[in-house]
Amino acid sequence: MSIPMAILNDLTKCLGCRSCQVACKAWNHLPGLETSNRGSYENPPKLTYDTWTRIRFVETQREGRLEWVFSKRQCMHCLDPACVAACPENALSKTPSGPVIYDRSRCVGCRECGRACPYGFPRFEHTSDPRMGKCFMCADRMAVGMAPACSHACPNGALLFGPREEMLAQAKERLKRDPAKYVAHIYGEKEAGGGSMLILSPIPFAQLGLPALGEKSVARLAPYPLLPASPLSLGVVAVVGGVRWISRRREAIRQNLSAKCQDVD
Repeated sequence: MSIPMAILNDLTKCLGCRSCQVACKAWNHLPGLETSNRGSYENPPKLTYDTWTRIRFVETQREGRLEWVFSKRQCMHCLDPACVAACPENALSKTPSGPVIYDRSRCVGCRECGRACPYGFPRFEHTSDPRMGKCFMCADRMAVGMAPACSHACPNGALLFGPREEMLAQAKERLKRDPAKYVAHIYGEKEAGGGSMLILSPIPFAQLGLPALGEKSVARLAPYPLLPASPLSLGVVAVVGGVRWISRRREAIRQNLSAKCQDVD
């Protein structure tokens, strides 16, 4: 049986170097984005279909001095994911080891997963055949005993990877050992039923832009669908599903004819 794994993100140790961002792009073969100076050191400006993790630069003051807190944002890999419950095609699934993974071949681009996620992490490509892009916690690396690319690349130990229970124990030990250094809470331990991303912070989590959530899983607040599906999204599912069925049918016929031609030869 797989052991649930997790990443512990200690923001007091983050240097803002963005090695995690680069490693994520490199390992997953995600294209870079040409950006411009917007008056902020944050780059790229937001999570997208091709950007699965990014560092937020949060300004704060302590004893009259400006200080930075660097906050990594990515999919929280909920223990009971709302995105999985909302997907009508089972394109998303939660693995026993922790990652929430995605099967592009099943996705119809309805975007219900993005509407259901309390963190707003599933992002979409804007094309005629839209699909969702999100962090999958490097499930391929984990399958062969490797740590996710982001945690492996972190030069200062801000990202620790290991069994979830051990990461929780590590976080609790840090809170106990140095209570003045942290907000007395482990974000992700119980939020929305808990997740595989755990965060320690020196400032309130609201200042980081993280939502205040209860302990109950969002996926269990209501039967499927989690949110009322709009007529437009239902229409998209119907149309895209029909187009995909026709495409698959044509491909099956083409392959059948090709096989028959080979038999004749």
